[in-house]
Amino acid sequence: MSNRETKTDVILIGAGIMSATLGTLLKELVPEWKITVFEKLSNAGQESSNEWNNAGTGHAALCELNYTVEKSDGSVDISKAIKINEQFQLSMQFWSYLVNKKLINNPHDFIMPLPHMSFVQGEKDVMFLKKRFEALSNNPQYQDMEFSDDPEKLMEWIPLIMQGRASNEPIAATKIDSGTDVNFGALTRRLFAHLGSKNVDIHYKHCVNNIKRTSDGLWELKVRNLESGDLERHTAKFVFIGGGGGSLHLLQKSGIPEGKHIGGFPVSGIFMVCNNPDIIAQHHAKVYGKAKVGAPPMSVPHLDTRYIENKKSLLFGPFAGFSPKFLKTGSMFDLVTSIKPNNVLTMLAAGAKEMSLTKYLIQQVMQSKEQRMEELREFIPNAKSEDWDLVVAGQRVQVIKDTANGKGTLQFGTEVITAADGSIAALLGASPGASTAVHVMLEVIKRCFPHQMKEWEPKIKEMIPSYGMSLVENPSLLHEIHTLTAQALGLSEKAAGF
Repeated sequence: MSNRETKTDVILIGAGIMSATLGTLLKELVPEWKITVFEKLSNAGQESSNEWNNAGTGHAALCELNYTVEKSDGSVDISKAIKINEQFQLSMQFWSYLVNKKLINNPHDFIMPLPHMSFVQGEKDVMFLKKRFEALSNNPQYQDMEFSDDPEKLMEWIPLIMQGRASNEPIAATKIDSGTDVNFGALTRRLFAHLGSKNVDIHYKHCVNNIKRTSDGLWELKVRNLESGDLERHTAKFVFIGGGGGSLHLLQKSGIPEGKHIGGFPVSGIFMVCNNPDIIAQHHAKVYGKAKVGAPPMSVPHLDTRYIENKKSLLFGPFAGFSPKFLKTGSMFDLVTSIKPNNVLTMLAAGAKEMSLTKYLIQQVMQSKEQRMEELREFIPNAKSEDWDLVVAGQRVQVIKDTANGKGTLQFGTEVITAADGSIAALLGASPGASTAVHVMLEVIKRCFPHQMKEWEPKIKEMIPSYGMSLVENPSLLHEIHTLTAQALGLSEKAAGF
């Protein structure tokens, strides 16, 4: 064991988009703070943030139908969509600030304008989509949304989806041009390059083995250098655990009471990627459909144009898979070792409640490529098997916790667990994750550094002009922000929503 012991102000565990965002925010707010990052892989953005580990990305709640729920009275609840869209706008403002300050460059390497569309089939879903459109288009954030159930118009919007489709079936789509495609892997690497230039100590191939509180209130981490095998000790006043699915184990090791009675359920994703340039060229949008009855919210099918390594790609998914690993590069024992005396009842309750999810996952895992092609043909009737390859996406760990809805409730969102004194925070969960990273990390800062917030607020407002304000209630501010972000990020005026 190495005798090396290092003291620092902040330790970030995991070099993904969340740590990158938190580190960048803190470096702007308190440049003198010493920040250290530990990542067990050889580069930043290799796990959940990686561009190949996500089928979609760009969750601005413009097209995801699971964010707008039809209520029992037939009306559509749009509150979640509005909230997520506002959160995405915070990310856009922060990225614009970084570009304008020349802290990161070439925004087209990580963000591109792209229409976002919702597409439905069958009379019932067409009626739902029309109601959803009417509810959303009254809102300034969605004022440019278009609706059509005219096959000729849809042929203009989505030719690949319309070719070879039976004409007697009711179909409809909404389209909004202010959508984007975001490559979070590229953005994460860019932010870490910036942090490296600001004297942040970034240690790749370093695995955090243990974390505990010292008598003087600091956090001590035992970190293994995976190249030399040395075990090092590092202490910090504040620790952020942003290790994707790996966060749960470290949260449990910290021993904080807030981390008890929480479990995790891993779900792996598989998607299809098109290998035929002629087909890729025929589609230009993110198109989201409706999840099948009984399918979990994370399984909403979508056909996405993506820009990966500055090249246009076409992806379809997700198909759910199952692996007991909590990370793509994790251990087959991750799920078993996450079960502790304090969360075993929570996990068992979830198992009893989620029989339909278990059944769904088993069906998904057993699917052949041809069965997956049949699902793709609901979007692209003429899809040929040889034009598509299967790709395994990243691991997502859905949070299981006791809530007002009962013991062992499966959560389908992003969760931040914070110690009462704000000295440690852990990020758990999945979508909308990366897209709302700036909002989530501002919440971490607010919870963990409450005494500094008054002093930091002017700087936060300089970076994120709409901070603390509602864009729905300030249409003129929304217009101004759309114009500024479109300019800074190289998105056209049309892509900015105006």
